[in-house]
Amino acid sequence: MNETDKSYWLLSETSGIGETRDPALQRGLPATAGLRWLALGWRDFWRGPSTSIAYGVGVFLLSAAFVWTLFEFGRDYILFPSLAGFLIVAPFLAIGLYAKSRALGEGRTVGLASMLRTRPKAGAQVFFAGLLLSLLMLLWTRAAVLLWALFFGVTAFPGLDNVIGVLIGSAYGWTMIAVGTAIGGLFAAFAFSISVFSVPMMLDRRVDALTAMGTSMKLVWNNLPAMIGWGAMVIVLFALCVATGLLGMIVIFPLLGHATWHAYVAVARPEA
Repeated sequence: MNETDKSYWLLSETSGIGETRDPALQRGLPATAGLRWLALGWRDFWRGPSTSIAYGVGVFLLSAAFVWTLFEFGRDYILFPSLAGFLIVAPFLAIGLYAKSRALGEGRTVGLASMLRTRPKAGAQVFFAGLLLSLLMLLWTRAAVLLWALFFGVTAFPGLDNVIGVLIGSAYGWTMIAVGTAIGGLFAAFAFSISVFSVPMMLDRRVDALTAMGTSMKLVWNNLPAMIGWGAMVIVLFALCVATGLLGMIVIFPLLGHATWHAYVAVARPEA
């Protein structure tokens, strides 16, 4: 299948997202398909582990620097929304890991420098997609701040040491948790559906950002059991990262990056 055929397939299949379950986009994958993707990602991790670990260290240092900046400039009140928002931009940060897994699948090996200098086939479109995902993350953090203001007014943020007590110690707090979870879930579902396959697709094909995002959304819609299971696994593993003070990023982020490439191969390649 040449690039023209692939572009035609992408454009034709993204029309009418969610209206029908196109048989061409249904893979019949079980809800546990993510376990196989994790196993394949783990295999890629250990084929040249130094590059994956170094990549994970880089993401950890970047995340730690971001958290330090929030505290240093008194923006700790958006820490939790920012951690949740990280999942929105993570697919863009993992593009070098996708490149490594693709190279391994083609019988090649790549070094860390090659991973960092990865040139997507979609060119600058991948940066446009990254910009859109970053804007979505900013929108989510702003929504979280507005949600706090709606329930607690303009009172000062009590700090991370006291915020749990404030939330669970009043009816307003419990209501905010329920509403915030619902709103955050909608943000997360939308961000996941447009990004899970779009960034790997732009690495692999000449396609514009909006078409890739639309295709990603329809692929998720047509393979809901597998994608709901995969999303749950991603959340659990990310929670482990947070529980370890983000140190888990060093191993878990590369693992998820490699596994996401195999999810893309299994779901998003029409020739597969």
